[in-house]
Amino acid sequence: MIQNPIDITEIHPVLDVRNLQIAVRSAGPNGEPVDTPIVHGVDFTLHRGKVLGLIGESGAGKSTIGLASMGYGRGACRIIGGEVRLNGRNILTYGAEDMRKLRGHRVTYVAQSAAAAFNPGIRLEDQVIEAALNHGLMRRAEALRYAVQLFADLQLPDPETFGRRFPHQVSGGQLQRAMTAMALCPKPDLIVFDEPTTALDVTTQLEVLASMKRAISHAGAAALYITHDLAVVAQMADDILVLRHGRAVEHGSADQIINAPREDYTKALVSVRAGVSPDRPMPDDAPVLQIDHVDAGYGGGAMKVLRDVSMTLKKGRTLAIVGESGSGKSTLARVVTGLLPPNRGKVLFRGQTLPLDLASRNKDIHRRLQMIYQMADTAINPRHTVRRIIGLPLTFYFGLRGTALEDRVRELLRLIELDDSYLDRYPAELSGGQKQRICIARALAAQPDLMICDEVTSALDPLVAEDILRLLRRLQDETGVALFFITHDIETVRAIADDVAVMHRGRVVRFGPKEQVLAPPMDDYTRRLLASVPKMEIGWLEAAMQRKLEVDTTLSEPAAAS
Repeated sequence: MIQNPIDITEIHPVLDVRNLQIAVRSAGPNGEPVDTPIVHGVDFTLHRGKVLGLIGESGAGKSTIGLASMGYGRGACRIIGGEVRLNGRNILTYGAEDMRKLRGHRVTYVAQSAAAAFNPGIRLEDQVIEAALNHGLMRRAEALRYAVQLFADLQLPDPETFGRRFPHQVSGGQLQRAMTAMALCPKPDLIVFDEPTTALDVTTQLEVLASMKRAISHAGAAALYITHDLAVVAQMADDILVLRHGRAVEHGSADQIINAPREDYTKALVSVRAGVSPDRPMPDDAPVLQIDHVDAGYGGGAMKVLRDVSMTLKKGRTLAIVGESGSGKSTLARVVTGLLPPNRGKVLFRGQTLPLDLASRNKDIHRRLQMIYQMADTAINPRHTVRRIIGLPLTFYFGLRGTALEDRVRELLRLIELDDSYLDRYPAELSGGQKQRICIARALAAQPDLMICDEVTSALDPLVAEDILRLLRRLQDETGVALFFITHDIETVRAIADDVAVMHRGRVVRFGPKEQVLAPPMDDYTRRLLASVPKMEIGWLEAAMQRKLEVDTTLSEPAAAS
């Protein structure tokens, strides 16, 4: 009798990483290749139906290890030792043809930026089923039926027709779920999720996390979930591997890592979310910024975004503007900066009505109103040194040159807690947190009365983000600068804000001191927003989705009436 072949996926872990070593190759002093290790002997196993969270600060090696699990070396990275066994076979021994058969079939990848992962000119359904067709796993009709099933599992709207849309016709959260469907469509053994919800607001993130968790469970795949947010990974992972400087710090169940961490670094990651800024008295000064009954939109006002928005911000205070994607936060910042003239209302700055558009504002207004952007990488010139980046506004606004310029640049470096050794470095030689500090120093160089901070910590790991928030609070106390702080992270609001404006569908639904806005009684939307903030509690996600369903039922009645 011929016996049935043994399914190796049942007797081996899906993924077994042994003594993984990765290095960056660069040229030595004589032009010879030199390998600098960045991942040092990492081990872990992952079984079918399980999720392993990889967590750590920027540069810990999370994404590098995730890509190595697919046999990739990013940029100049080279896998120089160890094994990556997928279903019992070391894929690092595969040739190019075997790797092509593996990727997009046995192993798939979900990137951080869904917008960059899709071709804008091809319908979603064609991109979702592409890998399954290319690997000969299904016929087109079967793949389309399976895609519709995945859309339904991921709770995308109108699953039968959703795939006929183009990427620009869906929201960020929907596009992220569509990318998950694309990864699931070939029925892989392993999915690598690389920071898939970092750029999403808390309410959208909640829906995407729940959909991903449900889809992974239904598919029976194994998954690596890469993130810097312990509260998020606590909802997704069965086990967590904590990484730092390319080394494994701690490895255990999600419950053990969250509730009983053993290592000091893990304890620091767990405790960082507990920071809340102390309440400060309201100054008697006149407002630095006053937004008075502003309406604004695009297309000559045909698409109205802001509706009767009013709020004030006083000297030395931080006003956090919070709300989900599409609430109008960034549009309001565009109005304040003069990039989008309002259709109605006015904006007063230091008691004077601001000219509506940027071109009508004088040099002094530009100096006094500065901007710090979300992505420091794209906000500074990669060909300029730190000395030049900070020095340019000093020369432009104050005419500083020579020794006076050099002294002031060094003084600003000390303000942001960096030493003189950074003066001649280029952005590529800085970490993410250091780049953001340089952006803060550049804004401070203009001696502004107001700084608009647009999601300045959303791309940073929690420990670095905490340092940036602490730095901003200290600088505010020393200089009296007011901060207009746009964020979707409620934990950041609690850490830095004095006052809070909650926005929903272009309106301010709640405004006042933080201790009042974030405390009951509150409106349904604010309650939903606060309930969507991930907590480091096992099982929180399922309970939160049930609460959200109840609140959404309440919110849907006025939405339908409008």
